[in-house]
Amino acid sequence: MNRIHLTTITLFIMAFSLFPQASKAQLKVGDKIPTFTLPDQNGQQFNVANEIGKRPMVIYFYPKDDTPGCTKEACSFRDSFEEFSDLGAIVIGISSGSVASHKKFAEKYKLPFTLLADESNQVRKLFGVPKTFVLPGRVTYVVDKNGIIIHYFNSMTNAAQHVQESLTALKKQ
Repeated sequence: MNRIHLTTITLFIMAFSLFPQASKAQLKVGDKIPTFTLPDQNGQQFNVANEIGKRPMVIYFYPKDDTPGCTKEACSFRDSFEEFSDLGAIVIGISSGSVASHKKFAEKYKLPFTLLADESNQVRKLFGVPKTFVLPGRVTYVVDKNGIIIHYFNSMTNAAQHVQESLTALKKQ
């Protein structure tokens, strides 16, 4: 009997852990993004407050540099970078990778946009980006020039769709 009870509890815990989990309330459409400063792939401090009021932003959170899904996503943003620029938007990728890791990743794949090192996951927590099981979530926020979220997309498995979702949202504004 104890074995059945323990198995049931174990299965319940495993099933619960498969659902996305956020450390705090996740930001949603209509929310203003929090301000933050993080180092970019060149070691320069990037303060998002300096961009608010100037132009729209696409801020995408990804799990890890140079992994298959993250590389596909980053290269999709790279391949559409001119279209984002034509829409007046900047693209910002954020993960817990180090400045050195981001620099190597950006150089290897010729990424023309900013990658920010959130090694303590402080910004991920500010946005309330959920985890999927044990992996950091893959979430994209499209932000208008006033710092208001106009679109949100969360998909761990469809990395390339983050780009199309972002472009569609920017074209609608």
